[in-house]
Amino acid sequence: MAVYLDHAATTPMRAEAVEAMVHAMRLVGNPASIHSAGQNAKRVLEESRERIAATLGVDGIEVILTGNGTEAVNLAIKGLWWSRQASAPGGARPRILVPAGEHHATVDTVEWLAVHEGAVVEEVPLDAVGRVRVDEFERMLRRDAASVALVTMLWANNEVGTIQPVEEIARLTAAAGVPLHVDAIAAYGQVPIDVRAIRRATAAPHGAGLVALSVSAHKIGGPAGIGALVLDRSAALEPLIHGGGQQRKVRSGTQDVAAAAAFAAAADAVHAGLEADAARMASLRDRLIAGALAAVDGVRLSGDPDPAGRLPGNVHFSFDGCEGDSLLFLLDAAGVAVSTGSACQAGVPEPSHVLMAMGRSEADARGALRITLGHDSTEADVDAFLTALPAAHAQALKAGLAARATSFDR
Repeated sequence: MAVYLDHAATTPMRAEAVEAMVHAMRLVGNPASIHSAGQNAKRVLEESRERIAATLGVDGIEVILTGNGTEAVNLAIKGLWWSRQASAPGGARPRILVPAGEHHATVDTVEWLAVHEGAVVEEVPLDAVGRVRVDEFERMLRRDAASVALVTMLWANNEVGTIQPVEEIARLTAAAGVPLHVDAIAAYGQVPIDVRAIRRATAAPHGAGLVALSVSAHKIGGPAGIGALVLDRSAALEPLIHGGGQQRKVRSGTQDVAAAAAFAAAADAVHAGLEADAARMASLRDRLIAGALAAVDGVRLSGDPDPAGRLPGNVHFSFDGCEGDSLLFLLDAAGVAVSTGSACQAGVPEPSHVLMAMGRSEADARGALRITLGHDSTEADVDAFLTALPAAHAQALKAGLAARATSFDR
């Protein structure tokens, strides 16, 4: 099997999660049914919800299970937007404040609201390591807080791994009476998350501050096809899906008991070993960074160089004069799976929008490579990457940067 270093895309299912899923798949009964079989399925579902909630510092009733993290993000942003418009005194609240360099689940959602609903999307700039400029955010918020429908941001950047100032932004939004959604999909399982503690520390009032947070099971060793939106009791949100009224009438539809049980098993395992596993991944990360910087010339670390300021499992480089895609394919041929962390449309390599938002050149943004560690990563995986890198880099450097024009441009 190839060495797998793309855990930020998805991580292998944990044995506990597989076992829980197989066991729960044998259950018969819709959890919405009132007979004994249905109520037994409901018991497993609700116990799973409570276990997931405990790892996020909330109550079970505040966890809305979704089909994936992207749905959770869409539900939070669109749902908060629609609710805030409906309750706006004397007119709409058109503004959405969103940092540059967000995940496409957020970028595409706010763009949809701009095109179809008239939202005014305002980008908050990032600094050189990919962290939100709190001073600029505060200025933009205070310019007219009453016109802001919501703020949405990442807990940690999914490409470069920089941890964001969530508590500071939560405090500012709480004081301004504006709801905040945080996409914690990349951060969940790598750093502690306690929603209730943040709401308490920021004196969040009813419906404002940190009210919504998105996570996904397959990033922590659970199954693909299930995510969750933490939604504070005080938050008003319009649903995306109607029919049945399950889950506080926020997300209707028959719930996947087996996936929920597997999600809970993975969440339990991650939460129990979070501190030790983060320290282990950080040690591997730091050795990989030092080894890569020593192995080849023209490589630059992206994101926060301070280990405390980046996710323990994230490494992100830019390579001078190379396409990230070339490095990816060459490393894959050598048996090492990594990611560019950037989009590729119609076969034409696209620069990383995150690096561009950080003020980096297009050449830097096109030479991006993301290496991410997970719960089963080992010293041998790091050694394999460092062994394969010099030859892959030399070959990619010979190939250089691809031409931007295609035959379709003629």
